[in-house]
Amino acid sequence: MASRVGLLLAPSSSLARNPPRARLPYPLPSHHLGRPTYRRFASSAPLRSPLWWPRQAPPLFSARAMSGSAGSPPYAAELAAAKKAVALAARLCQTVQQEILQSDIQSKADKSPVTVADYGSQVLVSLALNMEVTSGSFSMVAEEDSEDLRKDSAEEILEHITDLVNETLAEDGSYNITLSKEGILSAIDTGKSEGGPSGRHWVLDPIDGTKGFLRGGQYAIALALLDEGKVVLGVLGCPNLPLASISNLNGSSCGDQMGALFSATVGCGAEVESLEGSPPQKISVCTIDNPVNASFFESYEGAHTMHDLTGSIAEKLGVQAPPVRIDSQAKYGALARGDGAIYLRFPHKGYKEKIWDHAAGAIVVTEAGGVVTDASGNDLDFSKGRFLDVDTGIIATNKQLMPSLLKSVQEAIKEKSQAPSPL
Repeated sequence: MASRVGLLLAPSSSLARNPPRARLPYPLPSHHLGRPTYRRFASSAPLRSPLWWPRQAPPLFSARAMSGSAGSPPYAAELAAAKKAVALAARLCQTVQQEILQSDIQSKADKSPVTVADYGSQVLVSLALNMEVTSGSFSMVAEEDSEDLRKDSAEEILEHITDLVNETLAEDGSYNITLSKEGILSAIDTGKSEGGPSGRHWVLDPIDGTKGFLRGGQYAIALALLDEGKVVLGVLGCPNLPLASISNLNGSSCGDQMGALFSATVGCGAEVESLEGSPPQKISVCTIDNPVNASFFESYEGAHTMHDLTGSIAEKLGVQAPPVRIDSQAKYGALARGDGAIYLRFPHKGYKEKIWDHAAGAIVVTEAGGVVTDASGNDLDFSKGRFLDVDTGIIATNKQLMPSLLKSVQEAIKEKSQAPSPL
């Protein structure tokens, strides 16, 4: 496994042309701020603030404005920082996925490349948020921790994660900083927060849709912010989702530009732009009110949702179009801009939904004018820690369709529960 990763993520020619920079430990404890601090290179420009000020404004998304400043919308600085963080992580993920596809590794049992991308994405998001949002303590609820990477058997994988993160930082040019292996591990562990109803907590899924990532399909970098238990902003980076609307049932588009960045702030609506930073465009859910004309999204993988149940729901509702099956929270983004009318997610019995699988996507849909609930019509509650307490499944649609959708969902669930169990 390690040898495969070594071939896959060997340093590129760009690294050979650019001599490696000295690695510094990161993050350094900062008990005063309750957040990690960052060191810079001795050769960089004079520091404007001790230890962890970035050397220049980010090239794509500037987050220097403080949240709540006069004339700015709420959470403006946090939203800009989240966009920057997700775009940076997406760059790393795209690099790894291209190498996976070129190596035909998606057909192998070896999942180490997606592991490298998962960890690397989390490191870059942690770094960018800490560099950009300079006020208050830092708390992040994220999918990964460093336990497995601290084992002796993971030394080579850790080395490749470190190289890939530093290569991405060098190519981006926003931060004049290089991370050591211990710094990588520390950055990953900033995601150990349990969240909860008090304070602010970032919520991250560094790669949502790992199977889609491996096969070259849809995946998302999903980042949200909780404030006193409520989701107040969300960003979805979808590198393989067309910037234009999906035009056919396999999730592709006739448009040439790939890579969509969805964002939403509470009370401010939802937008989409390219991952390269094109002008944001306001988006809204579709206005379809007749289920016959509706289409619905569901998970690509049968292991992630009960396709028999969603088929029954669609039949009761009168939906005639076949389901659009794509991986990850890209479904939330596509729904928010009106590519489809309904999203159904019904995991198999015993599965517990994690907050990072829905926080960013849910606010993008609701700020685009949609509704997201569980199967009983309850709003999703992200204030109870790392898991969601939901009834049976999660549904999303526009306000016009929700009453009839909810009725069909509850009828289908009741029928399924009363059906005789197969022998």
